[in-house]
Amino acid sequence: MNLESPKVAVEKSTQYLFDSLSDVKNFEKLMPESIAKFEVTGEDSFIFGLKGMPEIKLRMKEKVPTSKVVLGAASDKLPFTLTGTIIPLSETSSEVQLTFDGEFNPMMAMMINGPISKFIETLAENMHKL
Repeated sequence: MNLESPKVAVEKSTQYLFDSLSDVKNFEKLMPESIAKFEVTGEDSFIFGLKGMPEIKLRMKEKVPTSKVVLGAASDKLPFTLTGTIIPLSETSSEVQLTFDGEFNPMMAMMINGPISKFIETLAENMHKL
């Protein structure tokens, strides 16, 4: 299952966005209003919960300076990654796109497709809050 957020232009440099997305504490600023829980559990991990959804623990998996940040599920029960790709537009503006990749059975994929799509769109739309 592969879902992509719309590309969002942000008036921040690629370095600033990369540094912000590399710090897991900043993901709280990106969360939707329906967040029920957000807790940093380590230097590279956090747990979040949305109303009506199970809590999910994410861990930083990979960083490519100024261009990509990859978070992955800390549990093998629902294996997925959330990748933030940062593209420079100018010295002071960038474009960000989030990609969700997961391995789910068809029934699970059908159930989570809508909520996950909306979730990554909200995260992308909130990039200007960093």
